[in-house]
Amino acid sequence: MRTALDIYTGFFGLRERPFSLVPDPAFLFWSAPHRAAFAMLDYGILTRAPITLITGEVGAGKTTLIQHLLASLGDDVVVGLVSNAQGDRGELLRWVLMAFGETAPQGADYVALFARFQAFLIERYAEGRRTILIFDEAQNLSRESLEELRMLTNINSGKDELVQLVLVGQPELRDTIRRPDLVQFAQRVSASYHLPALDGRTIQDYVAHRMAVAGAERPVFQHAAVEAIQAATGGIPRLVNQLCDFALVYAYSRDEPEVGADLVRQVLDDGVFFAGGRPPAAIRVLKPRPIRVMDWPLDAAG
Repeated sequence: MRTALDIYTGFFGLRERPFSLVPDPAFLFWSAPHRAAFAMLDYGILTRAPITLITGEVGAGKTTLIQHLLASLGDDVVVGLVSNAQGDRGELLRWVLMAFGETAPQGADYVALFARFQAFLIERYAEGRRTILIFDEAQNLSRESLEELRMLTNINSGKDELVQLVLVGQPELRDTIRRPDLVQFAQRVSASYHLPALDGRTIQDYVAHRMAVAGAERPVFQHAAVEAIQAATGGIPRLVNQLCDFALVYAYSRDEPEVGADLVRQVLDDGVFFAGGRPPAAIRVLKPRPIRVMDWPLDAAG
């Protein structure tokens, strides 16, 4: 039975798909902004920053950085990861307890849940271990939830805070934290970094890196093709992956050994690349030119 890997990997001499949308540490590309973001994460952890803030557009590579951070931490660190938590402050504490593998009994009120979490932190501190609580997709947290998280950072033992927070989210999270009624929260953010979109030169290196990791022994994407991909995606890695993947499928279907700018333009013109919800005007950055309609082979659909 044919699989997704059979679509074009053999044609280009690849061992695996180079542009999967699933984060894979083997394909981690250390651009200058990603190095800076990880350095700030590391700095926040080592200096026991009460709150570390990392933001970036959807698909900028934030989750990949968090996974790399988790893999680099030692046994002296206890980590709880919460993704897309919602609800009131009592529900928030339930999410937190479950992130650390602690039970949160149904019917327990806020005071009981807070006492349970505080006891957990004290136990870890007595063992000589640090506790880090990471919130992914933190832009979805309400103002009340953020204020509750600030209160958690007040749990301490003398001069040592018992829990460090790492908030990871989209750019609007920074705007929320800058609100006048969250000034106390903002004052506890000791480490912060915003991941920008990648520039054209970096995208060239990014595409070449992923192709090489997948097994490519020759250049497949022409320079002009990558320029077109960068323009259409705005330099967002996840969107770059999606458009590159489509371009490889198109090149395979047309029996073309390289991906050129015309082929990328054809992918855009055919409307198969939705650009992660970006409006059509955002991707119509290339002047269209007449291109023959792609002739799909019967076996391309699998």
